[in-house]
Amino acid sequence: MSRIGKLPIDLPSGVTVTQDGGIVTVKGKNGELQSKFSDKITITQEGEQLVLTRDSDQKESRALHGLTRALLANMVKGVSEGFQKNLEIVGVGYRVQLQGQKLVFGLGYSHPVEVEPPAGITFEVPNPNSVIVKGIDKQAVGQCAANIRSLRPPEPYKGKGIKYEGEYIRRKVGKTGM
Repeated sequence: MSRIGKLPIDLPSGVTVTQDGGIVTVKGKNGELQSKFSDKITITQEGEQLVLTRDSDQKESRALHGLTRALLANMVKGVSEGFQKNLEIVGVGYRVQLQGQKLVFGLGYSHPVEVEPPAGITFEVPNPNSVIVKGIDKQAVGQCAANIRSLRPPEPYKGKGIKYEGEYIRRKVGKTGM
């Protein structure tokens, strides 16, 4: 039995889960998420919990058991609490500002870099050196944060660039003058 897949998913108050064929819809106070899951995994609601069972012990069913449970748990958490990624901007002259919904970065290029938010994603800029990416879809929040980080990844010599909050950048020693 899958260690992850056999764990039940607790439903917070205000979260409803409906199934129509293979499509599962999760509604909560923050919004609504839909996803299609394999029919090899059965999702049943028992009181305030969701329980997932698989139809066989084939390799594919075992692999889908834990995956489906993790994706469904992320959907439930997203519509009830939401997800966020914090990014830090390190470097002299590097900054960000929020203009309407889009972010405008000054990253040492000859031009400002603008980033439009994808559907379901919002940006917050508490100070000119940090960005908060928020949304209800964990995958979309992570991908958007990764796209922003890729504009100027942190470099190992001075540590300048955009990095995740708490990310450790392994530093290298520069040239030694002889």
